[in-house]
Amino acid sequence: MVQEVYGPADLSGKPIFAGGFINFGYWRALDLSLPLGEAERVRSQEDLYRHVLGAAGLRREPTEPPESTGPKVLEVGCGLGMGCAVTLREYGSAAVTGMDIHPQQLRRARDAHADLLRDVPRRLRFVQGAAERMPFEDGEFDAVISVEAAQHFPDLEAFVAETSRVLRPGGRMAVATFFTVDDAPGRPEELARLLDTFANGLDIAWPVNVLADALTAAGLTDVRVESIGPHVWQGWDLWLGRWWAPETWPRNFLRAYEEGVLDYYVVTAGRPE
Repeated sequence: MVQEVYGPADLSGKPIFAGGFINFGYWRALDLSLPLGEAERVRSQEDLYRHVLGAAGLRREPTEPPESTGPKVLEVGCGLGMGCAVTLREYGSAAVTGMDIHPQQLRRARDAHADLLRDVPRRLRFVQGAAERMPFEDGEFDAVISVEAAQHFPDLEAFVAETSRVLRPGGRMAVATFFTVDDAPGRPEELARLLDTFANGLDIAWPVNVLADALTAAGLTDVRVESIGPHVWQGWDLWLGRWWAPETWPRNFLRAYEEGVLDYYVVTAGRPE
């Protein structure tokens, strides 16, 4: 299912993911009482990246740094690389690597950013790899981020181990996606009844504490779990309302949040110096 959705089906081409991003959005800066259009939708998705990049310790510096300065950033599950472009454009990164497991997505990313790849070839690259087996050197990156991809990872502990390995000492990581609020028995079944993506295996009902505990067990420090659900679910549900009627399964994301089953989190940690 994951291969189909991010391969031939091209989820990034769906109207609900305007602008080529593939995330639910961070709607805090938007007035949800006003009509939502494509510009607002794109802004919500960019703002989610901005929030995650800030949580990973990066500062907004919309400049062109020398290639030898600025942080080196890895995005795990980069999709079309739209977040990589935001990172280059607004955060003064020396280099950004977008990694994805799906070759079709990487082809689309290279097409979408052909100008950047031509103009700054040493600052942007797209690499095929799995979250559990990253094709990079130890300590290669100053920051590792992942935006709305970890719900697909079959082995969070392996992802954390690889993230810790490729981070330099003093580097930070930030993961944003939806997790179950706890590991109470029956949570996966509850979500499978509410949401087709959990029933068909596209999404995995990972409890957020599984990721937090794995980070601590891997020796990472300053582990923080931040709920941003209040700034995700309402805007996402309003946007879905353009295509999906109430009581249809996609509208159950908000319901799962309101019933205390699912939430949206940013989880951060650092590798000790």
